[in-house]
Amino acid sequence: MNQEELKQIFLAEAEASFEELNRLFTQLEKNTTDREATEAIFRIIHTLKGNAAAMGFEDIASIGHLLEDIFSEIRKGKIVLTSMVFNDLFKAIDKLGEMIDGIKVNKKTPYKGLRAKLKVILRNLKGDIEFEATQGGESSEEKDQALDSILASKVELQEEKVEANAYNEQPVPIGVPLADEFEEETDEEKKAKITFSDFVQVPVSKLDTLLNLVGELAIEKDRIIAQGASFGTTNEYTRLYRITSDLQYSVMGVRLVQIGALFHKFHRIVRDVATLEGKKVNLKLEGTEIEIDRNVLQIISDSMIHLVRNAVSHGIEGPEERKKKGKKPEGNILLRASSDKEYVIIEVIDDGNGVDAKKIRKKVLEKNLATPETLSALSDDDVVKFIFEPGFSSVENVTSVSGRGVGMDVVKRAVDAVGGKINTKTILGQGTTFSLSLPSSMAVKSALLFVVNDVEYAIPLSFTEAVISVKKSAIHKVGNGLVTSHLEETISVMFLKDIFECANNDELLEPHLLHKSFDKINTDDSKINIVVVSVDNRMIGFVVDRLLQQKEIIEKPLGKPVENARFISGATILGNGNVCLVLDANDISEFLFKPTFATV
Repeated sequence: MNQEELKQIFLAEAEASFEELNRLFTQLEKNTTDREATEAIFRIIHTLKGNAAAMGFEDIASIGHLLEDIFSEIRKGKIVLTSMVFNDLFKAIDKLGEMIDGIKVNKKTPYKGLRAKLKVILRNLKGDIEFEATQGGESSEEKDQALDSILASKVELQEEKVEANAYNEQPVPIGVPLADEFEEETDEEKKAKITFSDFVQVPVSKLDTLLNLVGELAIEKDRIIAQGASFGTTNEYTRLYRITSDLQYSVMGVRLVQIGALFHKFHRIVRDVATLEGKKVNLKLEGTEIEIDRNVLQIISDSMIHLVRNAVSHGIEGPEERKKKGKKPEGNILLRASSDKEYVIIEVIDDGNGVDAKKIRKKVLEKNLATPETLSALSDDDVVKFIFEPGFSSVENVTSVSGRGVGMDVVKRAVDAVGGKINTKTILGQGTTFSLSLPSSMAVKSALLFVVNDVEYAIPLSFTEAVISVKKSAIHKVGNGLVTSHLEETISVMFLKDIFECANNDELLEPHLLHKSFDKINTDDSKINIVVVSVDNRMIGFVVDRLLQQKEIIEKPLGKPVENARFISGATILGNGNVCLVLDANDISEFLFKPTFATV
């Protein structure tokens, strides 16, 4: 985020604070015993002062600091709020408003007279002089002399004089006209001024509604263009296509937020978990400026917490153990975000012990998650994937941080819910990297359309690796499943119609289910269309009847009573008006690689 963006955010917050201060001051003037209003004013001024100081706006920070001191004394009951006190305080708030407006046009607003006035209020308090002022009149000489003599006896006055000389200003007793820059405004300037922020706060629900409406517009656009194509008038709708597409992506852009909004929260989380575990951990952030859909970020936020906590608890070793391994006592965790076309890649990297595949194999057998025969055929990378199974934990002792088996399966479900993928790379003794590939927006997905049993389906391109055509002779039966070769690798193959034609769950459990359509093909030279997808680092071939086209779709969740339908994640409406179901590649993969059908 650059300096100009930070400035705009500060101005939006400062203007909101200014309006709220005016409201609270008016409320407090009507009821000077309103404790809540006093506390709220103090908090707002404190925040405004801190933000201004961080941005380098020293004039606002200076006035804010003095107002904060005054309200600190008001909270203690040491300053009695009178109408004349409020007059001075309202002038101070007005000056703050002028300073905020001045930032917009890079104009400096004089404020030393006001600062001197506010200092006098505090000096009167320190000098035990009753705070009072007169309406437009001047203080008597006696009061001026009393003020000077009492303040002169205070050590604080000497410090204030040094500061005053540095700024070429002198303390001004109450009632004495202030410096030129704090004189009364002209009649024209005294007119009420109303300003509006350049920022508008909009509830997310309204943005979601707007995005849904734009989605409906995009569907209608496709229908009109498809209808026009049948009459050979496609060129007539070129401008419509461009405008609706620009509108759609503009609305999607409004919901994008910087991923730093999530990343910066992990400094405290890492610190707390490291303290509980007795470890020393440094957190580093990269790519915080990358933007992602707010809804995606919200859905995966809990998953990120689990990953980071696990990195500290399971991954990073204790200081003594790290020293024995020749590592620095402080462990390191890196949160890195990067963009890849329509996707955002989030990586959680630690330099800890890594995942011990042998320990995972032992736990898998103990929990009966796989047979010894099946487990022996799996590579270490495949075995590590068991950490995403519900209830799985490799830790022997349960702590307040880990060991309950709750966490990694939550991560997997959340990533699947947004149509993303998660990969794990680990080297024993060196560390682990969890890589989350997430769509930058949930509103629009690029998908491949195809037909199975005369019904149109779509599969997100994020899962699609290739489209190939093979002969029946290139597909072979292995156990209860099918396999073929792609890029010199053996991949599992399934005819989608075999599972879509099942009437109930019992039919899905038939041992030779995946052979049905294959056995019905009579000639070995028959061409078979296969969509190769990648799920959890596994390549799978989905056999389809006919390929259609690549298209951007707006996926909607399934409603009742079919919201829990197997193998389907949602639906969309095509330009021809037909409802198109979107495949859930993760669900199909989990079904395919059950022991009943597992082949590779």
